[in-house]
Amino acid sequence: MRRTILISLLFLLLLESSNAQTKNPTDKVNQLLEKYHAKNSPGLAVAIVKDGKIVYKKGVGLANLEYQIPITSQTVFHIASISKQFTLFSILLLEQENKLSLDDDIRKYLPEMKDFGHKITLRNLANHTSGIRDISNLMALIGLGETETISHQKSVELITQQTDLNFIPGNQFEYSNSGYILLAEIVQRVSKQSFADFTKERIFKPLKMEHSFFLSNTENIIKNHAYSYYKVENTYYKNTLNCSFFGSTGLITSVEDLSLWVINFDKKTIGNETIFNKMQQKSHLNNGEEISYALGQELKEYKGWSCIFHGGGIASYRSYLLRIPEANFAVIVESNDANFNPLDIVFEIVDFYLKNKTQTPATTKAVIDTSKFQSYIGDYEVFPGMMVSITEENQKLFLQIKGDTNKVALPATNTFEFTYPLRPHSKIVFPKDTKCDGFKWHFSDFVYNGKRVHLKPFDATTINLSELTGLYYNSELNTTYKMIIKDNALVATNDLNDNITLTPLQQDVFTSFTNYFGKVEVIRNEEGTVISLSVSGQGFKNMIFDKKHK
Repeated sequence: MRRTILISLLFLLLLESSNAQTKNPTDKVNQLLEKYHAKNSPGLAVAIVKDGKIVYKKGVGLANLEYQIPITSQTVFHIASISKQFTLFSILLLEQENKLSLDDDIRKYLPEMKDFGHKITLRNLANHTSGIRDISNLMALIGLGETETISHQKSVELITQQTDLNFIPGNQFEYSNSGYILLAEIVQRVSKQSFADFTKERIFKPLKMEHSFFLSNTENIIKNHAYSYYKVENTYYKNTLNCSFFGSTGLITSVEDLSLWVINFDKKTIGNETIFNKMQQKSHLNNGEEISYALGQELKEYKGWSCIFHGGGIASYRSYLLRIPEANFAVIVESNDANFNPLDIVFEIVDFYLKNKTQTPATTKAVIDTSKFQSYIGDYEVFPGMMVSITEENQKLFLQIKGDTNKVALPATNTFEFTYPLRPHSKIVFPKDTKCDGFKWHFSDFVYNGKRVHLKPFDATTINLSELTGLYYNSELNTTYKMIIKDNALVATNDLNDNITLTPLQQDVFTSFTNYFGKVEVIRNEEGTVISLSVSGQGFKNMIFDKKHK
C-alpha cells in the first residue's frame, strides 16, 4: 500500500515537472518547430529577442537539399521586403545630415522621371502612396520573372520611363516595390556610394551584422546561404532567384544578424529617437485618412499589443519580423520553403511569451444578423480583372471568382466579418455602415479593397473577335503581344509568356486569371475601328498597346 502511494506521488511529481516544462516558452517553441523538422526538406530559422537579448535561436530543416546542409541561426536567407526598412533607414540617415528631405520632389534626384503634373515626394515612395506602377508586374508583362536576370539599373530605367501613374500621389495606398527601388537609387546618387557600400558602412558594420549585405550580383558566392525550394506533389525543386535589383528587396541576412538590428531600435547604436519615431508613425492620405503603413514598416494591434512588423516573400523565401516595443520583444522568422507561412507560428510564439493585454470576455456565441447579408450581395473588383461575386444561399455567404465555377463558402465570424477558408489567416470584412460599396479582403498580411461594380447585361456571342486579332505594341516596355483566336476565345500571346485566354466581361472589356494581364479594354477611334488595347493588372493600370498596321 505504502509502495503504491509512493509510486502515485512520484507519478504526480513527474507529471507536475512535465507540465512545468511544457509551460516553459522555450520548450513550447521547440515543440512548435518540430513539425517543420521533416527529413530531407527545407525549413526555417527563428530568433526571439526579449529585453535587448537573444533569448532563443534555432534552425530546423535543410539549407541545401543536395548536400543535406542543416539550417542554423547563422544561415543567411534572402529576406525580400523586410529589406525596405533598411532602405528607409538609409534615407533618414541622409535626411538627418540635411542632404535630402522626405518631402522633396523625387525629380530633384531623378530628373529623368516624367513630370506627371503632380508632385511625388520621397515620403510617397516610402509609404506606398506614389501611384507609380509596380516593378514586379511590369517585369511580368514583359516576360521577366524572379528567375530572370534583371539588374538594379535596368529596373530603375523601366520605372522612370513610365508615362502614367495609377492614381494622383497621396490619394491612395497601393503597395509598390518600385518606390523602394527608387529610394535606394536616391541613396546612391546623394551619398555617391553604392547602396551595398552605404548600408555596409552605415548600418551593418557598426551593428556588427557581419553576415548581412545587399546583393547586387546574383553570381556572388554567399557563405552559409539557404537555397529556396518549392514542392510539387512529393518532389522539391529549386526556385532560383536571379533578379539583382535592391531597395525593395535584396538583403541577405541571418536571424542572428536581424536580432542585432532589432536590439538597435532600443539601444540606438546608430540612429536616434527622431528617426525611429518617424519610422513608426502611421501615414495619411491627402484626405486625412490614416493608413496602417508607416515608413518601411506596418502597424497593427494584437491582443492589446501594438505591433510593428513587415513580412517578405520572393522566389521561395519567406520571412517575417515582428516587434512589440512596449514589451521589449521581437520574433524573427526566415524560411526557404514556398509552402511555409510565417503567420503559422509568429503570433503563437507571441502567445508563449506575452500575456493577453486585453480583457477576455466570457466566451459567448456571436449574434449574427443574417438580414444584413442581403446588402453584401453583388459584384466587386479587387484589382483590375480580379472580379468576384458575393451571393447568399440559406443565410450563408459565398464568394465566386468571375470565370470560375467554384463557390467558396464564407463562414461568418460576426455580422460583418467572414473567414476566407482557402487561405490561412485570411478574412473578408464588410463596412458596418448602411451603405456597402466595398469590402476589405485581408489576405494573410495584405489587405485588398474590393470595390462594388455594376455589370451590365450583354450578349458575348455578338463580339467580333476577329477584329481584335493582330499585333499590339507598348513603347514603355518595348513589348509586343499578338492577339489570336484559339478554341473560339481571344488569346494574348507573347514570346516570353504563356498564352493568356481572355474572357468577355462587358462589351469591349475582357479579363483573365493572369495578374499582370487582368483586364483588357478595347479602344476604338471615331469610326469604331480598334486602334489600341488598355491593359491593367495588379500594381499597374492602363498600359496602352497600340495596334500595329501593316
